[in-house]
Amino acid sequence: MPSLGELIAPRRMGRDFRWLLASSWTSNVGDGVALAAAPLLIASMTSSPILVAAGAILQFLPWLLFGLHAGAIADRFDRRRLVMVANAARAVVLAGLCAFLLTGTANIWIVLAVAFLYGTAEVFVDTAGSTLLPMLVKPADLGLGNARLQAGYLVANQFAGPPLGAFLFAAGTAWPFLLEILCVLLAVVLISRMARTPVPPRTSTGSGTHEKPHVHTDIAEGLRWLWQNPPVRMLVLIILVFNVTWAAPWGVLVLYATEHLNMGAVGYGALTTASAAGGILATLCFGWLERHVSFATLMRVVLSLEVLMHLAFALTSTGWVALVIMFVFGAYAFIWGTISTTVRQRLVPPELQGRVASVNMVGVFGGMVIGQALGGVIAQFWGLTAPWWFAFVGAALTLLLVWKPISQIVSAKPVSDTQAIEIQSNEP
Repeated sequence: MPSLGELIAPRRMGRDFRWLLASSWTSNVGDGVALAAAPLLIASMTSSPILVAAGAILQFLPWLLFGLHAGAIADRFDRRRLVMVANAARAVVLAGLCAFLLTGTANIWIVLAVAFLYGTAEVFVDTAGSTLLPMLVKPADLGLGNARLQAGYLVANQFAGPPLGAFLFAAGTAWPFLLEILCVLLAVVLISRMARTPVPPRTSTGSGTHEKPHVHTDIAEGLRWLWQNPPVRMLVLIILVFNVTWAAPWGVLVLYATEHLNMGAVGYGALTTASAAGGILATLCFGWLERHVSFATLMRVVLSLEVLMHLAFALTSTGWVALVIMFVFGAYAFIWGTISTTVRQRLVPPELQGRVASVNMVGVFGGMVIGQALGGVIAQFWGLTAPWWFAFVGAALTLLLVWKPISQIVSAKPVSDTQAIEIQSNEP
């Protein structure tokens, strides 16, 4: 019988994959703690839905400002080292927040500033980190690798972290963030055990020199490749729009849970725990689903469930019903995240992984910024269930438009290195 380690991270995937997995899981424990503690900290300082939503907005806004640059940098340098440096910066920012909390000088504006600085460092962590898996495993193992990374995210970030964060926050506002510092620093140590990742190969710029082009040239090449690759372009657009509709109610979820559902701080943490529990169930089924159900069918099913989830949340006023809905959400969200990431990584050449991943992440978090801003305003004027109605209508209309193109995305073939060079070399 295979050992537990072999089941989680098969030996064929290599030692470096195990170090990457351990680092990712450890970092996600800390992030999960903050997932509950950060909104509770903001809610303890203000009751304004707009300021509560601003906490999440300022954490993700850096993607709009620095996301594309982070992708270009990830395609130029040692990606493993970029993750280490950016994680160390996150630890420094959190240490500053803890100093303000322990001295009693923290206020809502300091907390919002910390959210922005932390989010800036996270841009470089997530962008460079998302390019490491395709460098470590074979294309056939990308689905399994992404599933394992997603499983760690669910268990650590969504299941274990939030209730621990809520508990620590009740004990003292600084405690959850002190634990997050330890987790982030340990993640740096773990990923440092990986072999140094090679600098990605570069395509010819046609200049005849060995100088690197300007970073904006790299960004333009990545955007041009994405625009001329319809399947990847459509996938990024789907992710953008569905994140707008998803984030509209999620930005005020802490108020929805504590005021509309009367679940309290612990009940709010339980919502993310229920989501993680659903995701864990999906991890057990993913291998079977990957073998027996097409990716196109799975994508259509999970996006349909997304539409129904918004409707269910808009209609319910009972805590235990909300927990059931979140359980189902966690299951299908895990499947969507694993499939969409795997499809993108298989279609993108190695030298463009950072730039295309950054555009995708700008779509993810840009959608969150737009959605949360809309959700805060909608909740302010029409109540805490109004963002769910907005999300239901928007997601349903989008699903109708993308139902057919999903098959084209899944059936697309990877672009060869030669084709990638030609695309990047052709000026529009």
